[in-house]
Amino acid sequence: MTHGFTDTTKTAPTTTQPLECEGAMCRRGEAAGRARDLAVAGSRLCPTCRLRLTHDLRRLPRLYHECGQLLTGADRPRDRTSGGPLPGMAFNTAAADARSAILGILRSWAALVIEERGAGAPRDTAQDIAAFLLRHTDWLAAHGAAGELSDEVTHCVRRARRVIDPAPRHRAPVGGCVVPDCTGLLTAAARRDGAGSAVEIRCDSDPAHRWSGQEWLRRGARPTPEQEPAVRWMTARDIALLWGIAPGSVYRRASEDRWRRQTRNGHTYYHEQDIHASLGARA
Repeated sequence: MTHGFTDTTKTAPTTTQPLECEGAMCRRGEAAGRARDLAVAGSRLCPTCRLRLTHDLRRLPRLYHECGQLLTGADRPRDRTSGGPLPGMAFNTAAADARSAILGILRSWAALVIEERGAGAPRDTAQDIAAFLLRHTDWLAAHGAAGELSDEVTHCVRRARRVIDPAPRHRAPVGGCVVPDCTGLLTAAARRDGAGSAVEIRCDSDPAHRWSGQEWLRRGARPTPEQEPAVRWMTARDIALLWGIAPGSVYRRASEDRWRRQTRNGHTYYHEQDIHASLGARA
């Protein structure tokens, strides 16, 4: 980013009429033919893009650290040896560039806040600068450059994730995080390699909120006794991903075992209790 802004006031700019959201998610939706959402009053971001911005700012320090673990040339952060790089081991240039981009973006936006708000500078670490920006997120979301901030942070997160996890994954949205008070979104991701397919359910807000596919299936199979469990409906693609079976097998079992189903927007969804009754033994 550049600091060529004319507004150098100490307080956040305000708006008087609803504006179209300038966030990265709404811009991507517009490119796909969807209308942008309206920004929150006094802001230039809609609630979804505002939440995505805070989630991504929280993730940047972790991504910075994980890219650092790849500098010795290991394919995955966990593959790095405790004894340091071996002689002749390749240097991971992509990981170094991603780290540099993360720290550069954080520093640049922190400089804007310091310059225009007169705030004290944080320590020069990814963790401290990200925390500093999170404290000023309301002001940043109302700034004339809020859309630029949203775009840069989103791009930075995607770039780092491609470095950390370059292998293609099959992904499917699961829903909101089940951990109390967490506002993250859950995604099921399956990686296919020589050992088969491993599924992981991961929260995009807190890296500690993750489950293997089998843990998630067992969790869903044990509703709390105090109340009726909420009904979850799943697509054939979701079922094939979580249970590790072919989509054709899903349709066959759904027909043979008479799974309850409903159709929404041209997609068929199956009742989770019926799925567990038929396929639970596989978990």
